[in-house]
Amino acid sequence: MIRGLSAKGRNSLVGVGAIAVLVLGSPADAEDTRAIEAQLKALQAQISALQKEVEKAKAAAASAKASAEKSNSGDLDLDVKWRGAPEFSSADGKFKMKVRGRLQADYNAIDQDEAITGEPDVNAATIRRARLGVEGVVWGEVKYIVEVDFANDTASLRDAYVEYTGLAEDLGLRFGNFKTFNGLEHLESANYLTFLERAAFQEAWTLDRQIGAGTIYAKDHYTLSAGIFGPRVAEQENWLQDVKTGSARLTLAPINQEGKVIHAGASWRTRDGAEDLRGDPVPVNNQFFQYRARGADLRLADRFVSTPAIFDKDTFWGLEGLLIWKSFSVQGEYTQLRADSSPIFGINPDPTYDGWYVEVNWFLTGESQTYQKGVIGRPTVKNPVFQGGYGAWQLAGRYDVLDLTDKAVNIAACDLCGEQKTWLISLNWWLNNHTRFQFQYSESDIDGGLMNGANLDNGATIKGFGARAQVDW
Repeated sequence: MIRGLSAKGRNSLVGVGAIAVLVLGSPADAEDTRAIEAQLKALQAQISALQKEVEKAKAAAASAKASAEKSNSGDLDLDVKWRGAPEFSSADGKFKMKVRGRLQADYNAIDQDEAITGEPDVNAATIRRARLGVEGVVWGEVKYIVEVDFANDTASLRDAYVEYTGLAEDLGLRFGNFKTFNGLEHLESANYLTFLERAAFQEAWTLDRQIGAGTIYAKDHYTLSAGIFGPRVAEQENWLQDVKTGSARLTLAPINQEGKVIHAGASWRTRDGAEDLRGDPVPVNNQFFQYRARGADLRLADRFVSTPAIFDKDTFWGLEGLLIWKSFSVQGEYTQLRADSSPIFGINPDPTYDGWYVEVNWFLTGESQTYQKGVIGRPTVKNPVFQGGYGAWQLAGRYDVLDLTDKAVNIAACDLCGEQKTWLISLNWWLNNHTRFQFQYSESDIDGGLMNGANLDNGATIKGFGARAQVDW
């Protein structure tokens, strides 16, 4: 069969062959010869047309084959990669989008020393974080993140910002809801935290996300960031009357290599509360600041050290350090917070509170902490369980102190306000880069503390065990 010819073409070729046989096989007179020649010319014209049809068919087939090869080679304007979840990007890389999220399910068992504190023991589970969102890039110079937390049947907006990076190399201009620029552990993602919760001063000083604008200049060996902020998202309806915040952070990393890092940093934050909402000495709308933290550094524990909500301004200073040497790392932070009490209460002490921690971290299986541009990142598991390995095993210890005793005797309803000293030990099992189980034991010794019925929290020891199952993408 002759490919590319129609049925009409094939029949014409058969006719030509038959005529040729007749011409060659028998004599004919001149008239018959002229008739045959006329027929041959007509058939030659048909053959020429058929040849053009064959060429068109060949060209169409070649075009279809080229399109198929282009499609199979992935040379479309879409690229798909797997980074814990699908990441879609244009061929030129100017547009990207990735679904992001995490799920952390916790269990806490806490002995709250009821004989002293009056608080019952805790034995409960909770969804610590259940977040879902998207992140990406548009037109190559604008990054974005939007993420919502659905933990415990409530929805709260977490990171939600755009960042323009086209003004200069390594410079970002960020607008939206994001973390203030304070501290090493505060800026570290909860996906990579060594312990179940951050150090006690993080909760006490209310280091959190706020709506604002900031600039970040980040290089491999140093970073500089600063921003101005309004309220937290939950209080955004009071934008014109709510807390005003400024923050800044500087970091230096003279050594920044894989498995070898020396990092030092300092940060500052100042807050001024909502003066227009302070018409009554009864705290409403959270316009007065209060400092407190949970026992044993566990989410479901009660708070045994606390100040009253009587402060309208405060200033935070923090120092931070990190040393990574192969499988070992040591990190710590020291912070002070100067709190100005509101004259509304007729109390004039302006105390200075302290919070600090130091921790040691060791990967038993040879992995290392990772670090990039002033922030601790995701470890890389050498032998993931799904590939037949044993995962990564991480052992860590921490000593954590929060001191709220300065000038406490002059503050109403506060008996020293309290000092909490906590030691913790944690064992983490990373099954792969995105899945892990955490196990933690911790104890807090309480000195002083708020009045609690007929009892004082002074002298209590809060003991707790915590566990977490986590997956992120």
